[in-house]
Amino acid sequence: MAYDLEEQEQLAELKAWWNKYGNFILTVVTVVLLAFAAYNGWQWYQREQASQAAGVYGQLERAIAARDIDKVGAYAEMLTGKYGSTAYASMAALQAAKAQAEAGKADRARELLQWVIDQSSQGELKAIAQVRLAGLLLDEKKYDEALKVLSGDAAAAQAVAVADRRGDVLMAQNKVAEARAAYTEALAKADAQHPLRQLIQLKLDALPSSGS
Repeated sequence: MAYDLEEQEQLAELKAWWNKYGNFILTVVTVVLLAFAAYNGWQWYQREQASQAAGVYGQLERAIAARDIDKVGAYAEMLTGKYGSTAYASMAALQAAKAQAEAGKADRARELLQWVIDQSSQGELKAIAQVRLAGLLLDEKKYDEALKVLSGDAAAAQAVAVADRRGDVLMAQNKVAEARAAYTEALAKADAQHPLRQLIQLKLDALPSSGS
């Protein structure tokens, strides 16, 4: 059936519009489809990485239970090196650092904890690493380094532990007034059920009445 005049005009307008904007529309659609495909691909990759990391993490836990410190180190290195973007890497580094410290390998423990501090995207795990690393440095009497590790904002869930550890370091330096301030801060942030609350109160009560 032949088109009437009005239909021919509409087709002509549509053709002119498509000639003007068609390439742009096709480009936009292509970009959107590619972005969607890339997003889905990235999501699949992340899930695959997490799945593989979970398997290695399970092996690390079994090595820790068996006290096989060499395998603990190997699995931790694999997780931080190959699966560093996953939460399992940070958890593994924390677990491995504890095992390494207990085995007398403080240097390796410090390296693992520093990796968590530098690389982890999990604020709470990073704060746990700060507290533990500061504890190792405190044992080695590296007080200034320990305080530097504890500086800056801490995840809310670990703010009490960070302030408490800061108090320990300051007390080791015989800075009683500053230690009291740190313990007081920790106590103020600890609710009634916090596991550190009683210990912090004991530390405060044990402080001398005056100090530098």
